[in-house]
Amino acid sequence: MEPGEPVERSDRLAAMYAAFNRRDIPAVLAALAPSVSWPNGWEGGRVHGHEQVRDYWTRQWAEIDPVVLPLAFATEPDGRVAVTVRQVVRTMQGAVIADERVEHVYRFAADLVTDMEIRGSDPWAEG
Repeated sequence: MEPGEPVERSDRLAAMYAAFNRRDIPAVLAALAPSVSWPNGWEGGRVHGHEQVRDYWTRQWAEIDPVVLPLAFATEPDGRVAVTVRQVVRTMQGAVIADERVEHVYRFAADLVTDMEIRGSDPWAEG
């Protein structure tokens, strides 16, 4: 990767998380390649392309209220960007279902995300 590229990608990803947390689907999709491969962490499997990602998030946000906060960014040797996040998931009534750290790993082509992977989860350490 070129010097400065990880910072640019981390800035892009931070903006993408902020858009996700605002439920701004068009802003998030603008950061994704049209043929993106995205994990369906809620129902299982993967979704492909903007329409499937949009449908997945629309279903998810009708049932649960996830907020994902990036904590750290790291560039892997193969050029992917790993983001440690705090993921808090609530019911629509506000009860916390999950509060954990996970790692999201992104593959890029030029400026667009082509693939995202979710690596392991650890319960968020309290106190």
